[in-house]
Amino acid sequence: MKQLSAGIVLPAFCDPISLLATAPGGSFADKLLPAVTGGGFMMDDYWVWDPSVIKGEDGRYHMFASRWPKAIGFDKWVTNSEIVRAVADRPEGPYTFAEVVLPARGKQWFDGLTTHNPRITKYKNEYLLFYMGNTYDFPVPGNNIDIWADGRAQKAWMNKRVGLAVAPRITGPWKRVAQPVIAPRPGKWDATITSNPSPVVKPDGTVYLMYKSSSKDLTPPLLLGAAMSKQGYSGPYKRLSEEPVFDFKSNAQKENDVEDPFVWWTGHRYELIMKDRFGHICGEEGGGIHATSPNGVNWTLSNPVKAYSRTIQWDDGTVTRQANFERPFLLFENGKPTHLFAATGSGDKPYQVSKTWNMVIPLKRD
Repeated sequence: MKQLSAGIVLPAFCDPISLLATAPGGSFADKLLPAVTGGGFMMDDYWVWDPSVIKGEDGRYHMFASRWPKAIGFDKWVTNSEIVRAVADRPEGPYTFAEVVLPARGKQWFDGLTTHNPRITKYKNEYLLFYMGNTYDFPVPGNNIDIWADGRAQKAWMNKRVGLAVAPRITGPWKRVAQPVIAPRPGKWDATITSNPSPVVKPDGTVYLMYKSSSKDLTPPLLLGAAMSKQGYSGPYKRLSEEPVFDFKSNAQKENDVEDPFVWWTGHRYELIMKDRFGHICGEEGGGIHATSPNGVNWTLSNPVKAYSRTIQWDDGTVTRQANFERPFLLFENGKPTHLFAATGSGDKPYQVSKTWNMVIPLKRD
């Protein structure tokens, strides 16, 4: 037998896609309507990434996003990103910048120099903002020198940790939890980092949290784990499995992994959409896949498995091939998903981008 993860076991001769559960009501991709031209959130002088949207107590839509100066280059997300809030009167936007929410606060903090990967949700009457933060021991990069070539970016990457900020109102004030909500475990599969948080607040008050890590460094495969707090959002967050819940690598195909999960609870099961980094699962590099689980540990890929594509149909009739389509996020209203948001970019190939923004795709209503 071939062990793909703690919850996915396939015979050695089988391709993962051949043992999928048929998705009721068709594929997730069937729900996508044309993307909104001119919608979402863009800033001319910044790279923009990581959309996460919620309807505030004011009746307006608030997007939490990452940004960093365009002049210093796209590669500086790992050292210069900060989380901001933008506002719109309707889900499609366009969103207007409102404020910096989690700025740099000093390298002595685990999240003191970088905040990234925001995920906004609500717990009773409080807003929860999960995110990735890091710090490092070199000066903050201020120019367009390649920090991946000289090793600084890799050092910062290894310090990524999942953090949490809490506020009584969507406009704050935001109080950061002093320590990471979930930390790496030396000697385990998640020994290096914790990042890309995807929280689910369940009706009984428990908080499920999926996160990304790896055993040694940022080389493939990157893996996803699951934890849960039964004592509210403050934790402790205990692993639901000692092994990753998604692990698609094999001896013949080590460059096969997923990232950027967005997880939700339907009332009787978990569902998720996430990025297929190398395209070995859905057939498209950077495309999306859909999966379901009764417990957040044992996951079944859907059939059809593909959730979204980097090829985008726009509402003005045009079709484009986006360099990137990442960090998917679903906006829910009245318990139903209504819009898919994603970080995207224009360019010749992934991460070789001339501009980035957070785009929005309306969904068909059931």
